Amino acid sequence: MIHYRNDVKKSGVDGRALVKTAKELLVAAGEPKGSLSLTLVNDRAIRVLNAQHRGKDRPTDVLSFPGEPAEFEHERLLGDVVISLDTARRQAEEYDAPLQRELERLLIHGILHVLGHDHEEPEERALMIAQERRLADAIQMPWPYPE
Repeated sequence: MIHYRNDVKKSGVDGRALVKTAKELLVAAGEPKGSLSLTLVNDRAIRVLNAQHRGKDRPTDVLSFPGEPAEFEHERLLGDVVISLDTARRQAEEYDAPLQRELERLLIHGILHVLGHDHEEPEERALMIAQERRLADAIQMPWPYPE
């Protein structure tokens, strides 16, 4: 189950499509019973979260908050993913990509963090990039990064 919330008015985001993609990504990631919250916010809101939780007083594109996975009969609670629509919009323009695609890319990144992946060390980064590509392939998403 995906608990979706969009705090940005008139965002132009197809929330239903994003929720559908999130479900597909969880299945592809091996978490078919996985459940997470997905929240879209503006730069101001994500800046506050970034400062509170990471000590970085600036906006970022995506934050993930892994939870203590709790098993219920029909779902497994994984954590929270928060995406800044302002930053996603700017990055979409840089990649010359539709906003919805950039949100999917950030969702992939956020889900992998919720599942315990990281990219601080070179080995971790290589593994996470490989997983991002695998999940992107699972939803037929072109890879946005240059080789």
